[in-house]
Amino acid sequence: MTGPESTMHYPLEGLGIEPYTNVKRMAFLKNTVNHPCIEAGDYSYYDDPQGGDRFMENVLYLHEWSSEKLIIGKFCAFATGTSFIMDGGNHAINGLSTFPFPIFRRGWDKEGVPPFPSKGDTVIGNDVWTGYGVTIMPGVTIGDGAVIASKSVVIKDVAPYTIVGGNPAKLIRKRFDEATVEALLEICWWDWPIEKITRNIPIIMGGDLKKLQEAT
Repeated sequence: MTGPESTMHYPLEGLGIEPYTNVKRMAFLKNTVNHPCIEAGDYSYYDDPQGGDRFMENVLYLHEWSSEKLIIGKFCAFATGTSFIMDGGNHAINGLSTFPFPIFRRGWDKEGVPPFPSKGDTVIGNDVWTGYGVTIMPGVTIGDGAVIASKSVVIKDVAPYTIVGGNPAKLIRKRFDEATVEALLEICWWDWPIEKITRNIPIIMGGDLKKLQEAT
């Protein structure tokens, strides 16, 4: 066996053992989210006791006219309440008022009205873990292997394999030294065939970089 099928909606389904009685609490995003502005890689999941398919409730201000995307890599783990604030919630702040007149149309959307600001796509790398109640602001990029502490508010980019926390989120520590991070980013184990990943799970979850580099 090579783990759950990447096409499953609820990867805990069918196990029939404790503690997996609430099988719909965890959902693979690629198979449960259907929105043109959201992309999710294989095996990335959202966990919520009220249902993993509630992920979209936490992607806020993603309007019908939105062009910015939420791009999520593979093997990400999003805890309950992880929220993404998208660019549709931005107001212009360079003028004398922040009130969003143009969204009401009916003559308030006049030519020459300054455009709403855009911070671009929100990009989550591979093997990222966000704790309970994390909020990620528009246009942020979170690097591969990063960990975001519970209740953090991420307002700027997070480097690969770092742990950040707080409001606003700040560096707590690096997970590994620079040479190890470089090696892990070169290995990109999340892009291996699932058969190879399955064979090497003890190594991937272990601490021996050389074994990971030599994995077959």
